[in-house]
Amino acid sequence: MRVSFKWLQEYVDIPVSPSELADKLTAVGLAVEGYEDLGAQVDKVFTGKIIKIDVHPNADKLVICTVDVGGGENLQIVTGATNINENDVVPVAVEGARLAGGLKIKKTKLRGIESRGMLCSGGELGLDPESMPEEQAHGIMILSPDTPLGLDAKPLTGLDDVILELELTPNRGDCLSMVGVAREVAAIYNKQLKMPAPDLKSQSESIAGKVKVDIEEPHLCRRYIAKLLTGVKVFPSPDWMQERLRAVGIRPINNVVDVTNYILMELGQPLHAFDYHKLKEGHIIVRSARQDEKIVTLDGAERTLSGEMLVITDPTGPVAIAGVMGGLESEVTEETAAVLLESASFDPVSVRRTANALALRSESSLRFEKGVDINGCLRAAERAAQLLQAMGACDVTEGNVDNYSNPVGNKTLSVRPDRVNHVLGTNISAGVCSDILSRLQFSVQEGTEGEVLVTVPTFRPDISLEADLIEEVARMYGYDKVPQTLPQGESTRGARTKRQSLIQKVRQILTGCGLYEVITYSFHSRTEFDRLGVPADSPLRNTVALQNPLSEEQAVMRTLMLPGILDVLQRNYSRRNSNGAVFGIGTVFYPRAKEELPAEREKIAAAVMGNTPKAWGTPSHTMDFYHLKGVLEALFRSLNISSYSFEPVSAEPGYHPGRTARVCVKGNDIGFLGEIHPQVLENYELPDRVAALELDLETFLEFAANFGRYHKLPKFPGVERDLALVVPQEVAVRDVLRVIKKAGGELLKEVELFDVYQGRQVQEGSKSLAFSLQFQAQDRTLTDKEIDACISAITSRLAKDVNAELRS
Repeated sequence: MRVSFKWLQEYVDIPVSPSELADKLTAVGLAVEGYEDLGAQVDKVFTGKIIKIDVHPNADKLVICTVDVGGGENLQIVTGATNINENDVVPVAVEGARLAGGLKIKKTKLRGIESRGMLCSGGELGLDPESMPEEQAHGIMILSPDTPLGLDAKPLTGLDDVILELELTPNRGDCLSMVGVAREVAAIYNKQLKMPAPDLKSQSESIAGKVKVDIEEPHLCRRYIAKLLTGVKVFPSPDWMQERLRAVGIRPINNVVDVTNYILMELGQPLHAFDYHKLKEGHIIVRSARQDEKIVTLDGAERTLSGEMLVITDPTGPVAIAGVMGGLESEVTEETAAVLLESASFDPVSVRRTANALALRSESSLRFEKGVDINGCLRAAERAAQLLQAMGACDVTEGNVDNYSNPVGNKTLSVRPDRVNHVLGTNISAGVCSDILSRLQFSVQEGTEGEVLVTVPTFRPDISLEADLIEEVARMYGYDKVPQTLPQGESTRGARTKRQSLIQKVRQILTGCGLYEVITYSFHSRTEFDRLGVPADSPLRNTVALQNPLSEEQAVMRTLMLPGILDVLQRNYSRRNSNGAVFGIGTVFYPRAKEELPAEREKIAAAVMGNTPKAWGTPSHTMDFYHLKGVLEALFRSLNISSYSFEPVSAEPGYHPGRTARVCVKGNDIGFLGEIHPQVLENYELPDRVAALELDLETFLEFAANFGRYHKLPKFPGVERDLALVVPQEVAVRDVLRVIKKAGGELLKEVELFDVYQGRQVQEGSKSLAFSLQFQAQDRTLTDKEIDACISAITSRLAKDVNAELRS
């Protein structure tokens, strides 16, 4: 909201400078985000009259102007402007002048002809071309012909003003107007608010029988006022009105449109002017749009409407979109002879939804969205009629058509001064509380048992509770006057829960293993299931659909983490980053029957491609299935999870058959680990080998612990032995490990596979497995005899259970 300091002074006497006012407004909750002194960069610019225009002898596009600036001596100025004529009064920058942007004017020669100044455009004075009349937006600024010469041009062009840019909170729609801000200023400095009072001179002709208003959707339009103006003359607005509109960023158009915009900024009530003769039978109907009904709006665009939008129509069809924008067919033009003025109160939610659906936000829709004063509609219509009447632009018919079936009255609340002080920690008297609320235009009277009864006017719909009144007292009393106190009561030390600590540890371990954490969207396209090869009847396709997705690419909530992780790899791979290792922790969503909210499960997913980075003494290696399996095993060890296994699976959506394992902990399935299917890699445009995992984090954490079980350090040395076996090719390593651990007994502390071989030295259909075994006792040094006995027991059990032989 742009607030003109100069305009604001018409409604309240302001005893401080603009900068001090900005600080005070911010202190009471109306944050001033911008401060602009319009004429700060402009100096020595005066009004001048073009006496004569001569052709430049050496340039076709330049002319020589003789200009009278009221100093007794005429100035010769060379210009290339094309919109000037003799006797025009214009702003003239004389020698030594300073213009917007730091430009300094000095005597110079243009194509051999001396020039002693510059004729100024609005842009050169720092005015926004978008806020100026079209004929002056890109040419010299033309002033009123009766403007005295030699005057400082800043007051005449509105440059003697300061603009305050307010950043209002959503509940303060009442301050989206000059009067609303003036009301706050009057309360701050205890000044009288000078409310503009319409003084209409109505004609004997009555509006009766000329205008009819029907509201078919009273819950969306609670009040609609129509006022008829006849004998309308359309011409440019007075300079003072154009100056005020430009100050707040609105381009003047003509007197009728400018008056509606003026009232919008003055009172915060949007108005709309219809050409009365373009409304069939003068009949206004407020109804919901028909599905796919069309209207051409004032910007020339054809809009397709939906049944949820509110429109203003006549018996032939829509003439405006309620609260958003008028229709082109009923707009006011130079031929308009009669105007029907609309002042209404539309439902904020309806206006917001319509404006968003049509991508058509306007100053009017902004105010309707925040909520306008329903009891201010008539005052706004009469104020607009008065301004036009004062310009000699119309006659005002007697009366109005006011469709207001359920009048809204002021509400009365009670506030307890003791409660005010209890909440704020202050010692404010009841008299001070009453005085503050009275200055805010609330009606205050004494109640029973020390209460104060406060009648809240309808222009403050945000006040509905005692707490709201306490807030009003606090901000006007001054937050800086509220004493500083330390919090009282028992305090607790903040700490992570066990679950939070475990998740933090998971992150640390995975990043320590070289993976980067990524955050992916919780929603994706339905086509992601096709890219992953998820069967049509898979429960994974049963998703939670968004009612208002940003796009079809983000239409459903995810049931898998894998698509987002693969998208991250693809984005990197497409930018020539062929090595990648990422993980993500997030939530997946499953719909639940007869419940609005879906079931949520937290998952962890990771994927790797390419090679590990090279380092001194550490060669690079491929990040494949075994690399990611090693990362997962490191995670298990760090979280003290020992009873885990990897079970082969033949098929899992998105994964390569035969290269995928189910991850189990103590017999519970927690997810999958494997290589991505070649077709999926092709769909995601990824390299030939990518490994990924996805685990149910909640089940996983049930078996995790921050601290392991510690044992006393052994006093006696351990003994290592290697064991090379030949087993049938179909025997799984996990089965061999299980037999070795069981047969090794308590003396076998660790066993690790360090080699797998298939080739000429091993018979066909078999494979060689080499294990490293470590034996150790807590109370003695083991002898060769004891270790040999253990090895013998192990080999005997292996031969019996998995048909293993010692490799010779």
